[in-house]
Amino acid sequence: MFSGIIDRLGAVQSVRDDDGARVFEIDTTYSDLALGESVAINGVCLTVVTFDAAGLAEFYVSPESLSRTALGSIQTGDRVNLERAVALETKLSGHLVQGHVDGIATLSSIEEQAGAHLIELELPQSLGRYCVEKGSISLDGISLTINNLDDHAAGSRIGLTIIPHTWTHTNLHARQVGDQIHVENDVIAKYVERLCLGYNAQ
Repeated sequence: MFSGIIDRLGAVQSVRDDDGARVFEIDTTYSDLALGESVAINGVCLTVVTFDAAGLAEFYVSPESLSRTALGSIQTGDRVNLERAVALETKLSGHLVQGHVDGIATLSSIEEQAGAHLIELELPQSLGRYCVEKGSISLDGISLTINNLDDHAAGSRIGLTIIPHTWTHTNLHARQVGDQIHVENDVIAKYVERLCLGYNAQ
């Protein structure tokens, strides 16, 4: 479980294919990683398969994860958002983020305003249905608040404000219009929908 508060940016050192899967070697700068530990990479929960004391670690990406995310487009030299799993005593500064990506949105606009950045994303209906104004959403693992929401026939457009700290300390500053962004909807919305469907069926 994660909170959507990015710890740091990691540098991708190498990418290699492994029988339909993919392995990333990332300079995390963490000095105390553990074998089998979960780390969110751009919001996707991945497992540490090798590591050294300098923070160089390898992460295995299964074919399932490749099919559901944009991790297949990551290349050597890219910077990725990193967050380690929360502990029971950790402050939950963001919201409950599982690291289980629901789908992909497209970054449709970026506008700088008073030092912050206003961004908009296009979401398919399968993702937009769980969005509400002032609700939480995870984008590339970053816990953010939806400013506004516009539903249309093809899906939804959401607008968000990215404060200067978040813009600088995550990979959002390197994103461009047209880029694909990982989306994890608030799990509470999905549970509520499931419960309501069961209630309506009675």
